[in-house]
Amino acid sequence: MIDRLLYKNMQDAIHKGKAVIILGARQVGKTTLLNQFQREYTQKILLLDGDEPDIRSRLTNPTSTALKQLIGEYKMVLIDEAQRIENIGITLKLITDKLPDVQLIVTGSSSLDLANQINEPLTGRKFEYLMFPMSIKEMLDYHGIIEEKRSLETRLIFGMYPDIITHPGNEKELLKQLTNSYLFKDILTYKEVRKPEMVERLLVALALQVSSEVAYHEIGQTIGVDPVTVEKYIQILEKSFVVFRLSSYSRNLRNELKKSRKIYFYDNGIRNAIISNFSPMALRDDIGKLWENFLMSERQKQNHYRTYYANIYFWRTAQQQEIDYIEEHDGQLSAFEFKWNPKKKHFPATFLKAYPKATASVIHPNNYLEWLNITGLQDVENL
Repeated sequence: MIDRLLYKNMQDAIHKGKAVIILGARQVGKTTLLNQFQREYTQKILLLDGDEPDIRSRLTNPTSTALKQLIGEYKMVLIDEAQRIENIGITLKLITDKLPDVQLIVTGSSSLDLANQINEPLTGRKFEYLMFPMSIKEMLDYHGIIEEKRSLETRLIFGMYPDIITHPGNEKELLKQLTNSYLFKDILTYKEVRKPEMVERLLVALALQVSSEVAYHEIGQTIGVDPVTVEKYIQILEKSFVVFRLSSYSRNLRNELKKSRKIYFYDNGIRNAIISNFSPMALRDDIGKLWENFLMSERQKQNHYRTYYANIYFWRTAQQQEIDYIEEHDGQLSAFEFKWNPKKKHFPATFLKAYPKATASVIHPNNYLEWLNITGLQDVENL
């Protein structure tokens, strides 16, 4: 059993008069987390699966009387796959308001519908968390630093989904199943996706451009849709926890690019499955892209789980000077360059001159674990 970082955060949030909402992509471990609650809590727990038709029927527009009959003496109610239940937000509000002694814990495999349904009804009544594929911190806690360093190439190629980690040797088949059977399940059935084949083409284009700047009009020309549709589909991919965007940072210099964006995948394995490339590192020409995407996704997991709130950016000038990643936290800038080769430690002098109070660090295979496993950079060399 690999302990999930989110479990402690959820424990801290229960019995405080609010529902606990867990959003995340399919197969990241949400149901396993609910099962762990069932095993470890001594109080009676009611588990309701939104994939079951009769459960959906009973939780769709019920009266408070019907909910009281359903829940009975249970003091904790777990609802899995809640996005499958129509008007679930109103139902959750009724439980929270009419049954204040009942702790609700709710999971959803997509924020496309669930977040929209719960945000207004549960205003001020919920704690909301994101759940990601496994994180490096979780793996370090599970089997230690030596084993995790040995697994770096596997992480870069096959990613961090729980099934991938727990079934070594079957990574390719599992990732193909994951992308074909689960990844598109929420996306391609969403009402605003009128051209499913374009979403698949878009994913391929984004996978090939990962770590590079993305222009919607160029992608639109490549896949045959207008830029507005490209942006709409990217927003859907974000809400399905497939990709996330990074905007450019600009404060001082006239030649800083102000409206650029990059797009990263939450998981390297999903990215590689989309382009059907599981070649070993020695045979690849995209090592830098894999390294950057891996570090970006792992940093987002760590920041979320340790509730470290920072604005995130990249930086680039018209003269092609670039910094991979910037965090702005409480007015302090921290800039990071991601280098697969530890000997490459060049940092743009233009940035250091324009932002002299910023810290500047290079993250490479010799120090990435320290960067991903701690708050701050005490063990990571600064420039």
